[in-house]
Amino acid sequence: MLSAIRKSYTHTIYASYLGYITQAIVNNFAPLLFITFIGEFDLKMEMITLITTVNFAVQLAVDAIAAKVVDKIGYRPCIVAAHVFAAAGLAGLAVFPAILPPFAGIMTAVVLYAVGGGILEVLVSPIVEACPSERKAAAMSLLHSFYCWGHVFLVVVSTAFFAVCGIANWRVLACLWALVPLLNVFYFLLVPLAPVVQEGTKQLTLRELFRSKVFWVLMVMMVCAGASEQAMSQWASAFAEKGLGVSKTVGDLAGPCAFAVLMGTARALYGKFEAKIPLRTFMAASCGLCIGCYLLAALSGNALLALVGCAMCGFSVGIFWPGTFSTAAAALPGGGTAMFALLALGGDLGCSGGPTVVGMVSGAASGTLQSGLLFALVFPVAMLVFTLLIRPERKA
Repeated sequence: MLSAIRKSYTHTIYASYLGYITQAIVNNFAPLLFITFIGEFDLKMEMITLITTVNFAVQLAVDAIAAKVVDKIGYRPCIVAAHVFAAAGLAGLAVFPAILPPFAGIMTAVVLYAVGGGILEVLVSPIVEACPSERKAAAMSLLHSFYCWGHVFLVVVSTAFFAVCGIANWRVLACLWALVPLLNVFYFLLVPLAPVVQEGTKQLTLRELFRSKVFWVLMVMMVCAGASEQAMSQWASAFAEKGLGVSKTVGDLAGPCAFAVLMGTARALYGKFEAKIPLRTFMAASCGLCIGCYLLAALSGNALLALVGCAMCGFSVGIFWPGTFSTAAAALPGGGTAMFALLALGGDLGCSGGPTVVGMVSGAASGTLQSGLLFALVFPVAMLVFTLLIRPERKA
């Protein structure tokens, strides 16, 4: 059995799926406990906000650092370390607040799992891209669907756990979730890892990447991909709660959970039918659908239709992130780790900036979310323009 794992790239892909599930847990578990943290540790809202801010800020920093150091250290030590950091941070949520001042303990755990999440974001995609396969775009799309399934799995299992065992036992659940990355440490110690830059292909330096016009187009696409996704996703729950008058639990299931399910469905479907649909065509059609979803959410004037627009937006943006990665791998085959790290950095900037733009514009428009979403149309429109401009077969 161990010999088969060491030789099979199928197991490498399975371990990568678990890596993306780990990243979903890292990014989305603590937000389920925000109200609990406020009540149990007497934290102010500003402190709670810092949990998310620090998580993504650390991941952005890791993205930037990884572009220079991963190739020197090696993929296996880095991917194993990522899971160790993630496991330590998740378990630390349960332990550190008891042995440190509560807020300091929480933030220590956040920094640890954010380091793991940042490394995972940089390494998992190129690991799968390097695996021998004739259907790389399909493999990439299916891989990224596991972030969505991980998010949905996290919300459903955590909700069920709290209903059965009580929210007071959240520390037990944190330790149980830490088992996912801990077990994947041993999986990644065994599976084969192929070279990210194929033999005979010149690896591009950072300077050569920065001089490539194709690279900068891809960077803009990644920013737009992240912004198009999160500008809608972050406000889906608010639409459900305010527009339909439902509870937060129902709002989360009808809003962000439905968004994640449909985003994962789009990625899984493209993974299945990739041989019949050119990537560029699917991405362009998805851009058109995304524009329509934003218009429906912003202009329909009907709360239920607006929520449908929010949910369907999840389907429309599903291909943006993995599709841009696959396009980059085809256009710049010598990009290597640095390219994937910088593209992840661009995507994270979009994930951070998109919701901020919606919030700022909505605030200027007297709190009207529709105004912010209408302004955010710039992201899927730009994504469409650059998708039609770029040619995957071009080289630097």
